[in-house]
Amino acid sequence: MTVDRAARRAQPTLRISAKAERFTESVIREMNRLAVLEGAVSLAQGFPDFPAPEEIKQAAADAIFADLNQYAITWGAKVLRDAIAGKTARTYPGWDIDPETEITVTCGATEGMVATMLGLLDPGDEVIIFEPFYENYAPDAILTGATPRYVALEPPDWSFDPDALRDAASPRTRAIVLNSPHNPTGKVFSLSELETLAAVARERDLLVFTDDIYEHLVYEGEHIPMATLPGMRERTVSINSVSKTYSVTGWRVGWVIAPPALTTGIRRVHDFLTVGAAAPLQAAAAVALGLPASYYGGFLASYRARRDVLVPALEAAGFQVSRPNGAYYVMTDISRLTGEDDVTFARRLIRDPGVAAVPGSSFYAHPELGRSKLRFAFPKQLATLHAAAERLAALRPAG
Repeated sequence: MTVDRAARRAQPTLRISAKAERFTESVIREMNRLAVLEGAVSLAQGFPDFPAPEEIKQAAADAIFADLNQYAITWGAKVLRDAIAGKTARTYPGWDIDPETEITVTCGATEGMVATMLGLLDPGDEVIIFEPFYENYAPDAILTGATPRYVALEPPDWSFDPDALRDAASPRTRAIVLNSPHNPTGKVFSLSELETLAAVARERDLLVFTDDIYEHLVYEGEHIPMATLPGMRERTVSINSVSKTYSVTGWRVGWVIAPPALTTGIRRVHDFLTVGAAAPLQAAAAVALGLPASYYGGFLASYRARRDVLVPALEAAGFQVSRPNGAYYVMTDISRLTGEDDVTFARRLIRDPGVAAVPGSSFYAHPELGRSKLRFAFPKQLATLHAAAERLAALRPAG
């Protein structure tokens, strides 16, 4: 008996941190995993099923065989930082960036956002997030020790109430997260909305963390970087990546543009968080950023064609559809099809007719707001989207 008690005392206490208890694993990636297991057409996770541009794949191979296989400078190889500055200036005339003091190359935009929050927020700070939101933002804030505050984007146009934004900004608020074009809704924030947000940031002395990863996927409207608005460059942190624009989501090469004083904090966290992004892929990313203007026109046209396959297919199957103005997602309402909640229906959809989407509740801090919604992603070959459309045509409403 004494030995048993001693053995029990010797057992470790197995628990996870209080922070990790506050969020789950990625629902998006879980739905993609289930799609693979069931042989479903996956329109869940937002990655292409078609090849990346040949010239940038060749650039990556060339960099490896040129032995660019050791650490780059922690905050990014000079060739890539110069390419980021050059491409930004070409795309947005007047936005001139110092690659030595204002750019940090990160392991994707995902690391860029969490490094930004860790580098610039303190425990007890608050950060405003528009809801629905990309599922990483709230866990990023929680890991920082900050408290997320939510402002609703209301369908069908996913607009926000300016008074609600002002009410959400308390004396403890430090920053606002902006994602435009927006995941999961496809919303492109208008100049008027951006000016409202900027006015609140200036009035309350707030930073704005912008996720600009879908900047070249705008079907209606215009992508206007927050940093280009009057008085906003000094309080904006712009986060981006090669993942979406160049169809290389697996490369994990992103960057953060921020004023020098803020870049200092971001670089310090990035250094100890990941050390640096893959050196040969940084060299290839520099080649991607140098592609001609014609590339972006063709890129957008190809995604417009994809959108124009999926949206009618969803409407024909009985979904209520919010037609996206940007990004590569379609947010839908399922209430005409079923009385089931979003998770139950999404799992049923994977089994029959065999199409995977993401439950809408995973994009909300208040899950009940997403119980009648599913998000579909369309960065896929047209053949994949047509296959999904054929399966969705066989969808039968729940009894």
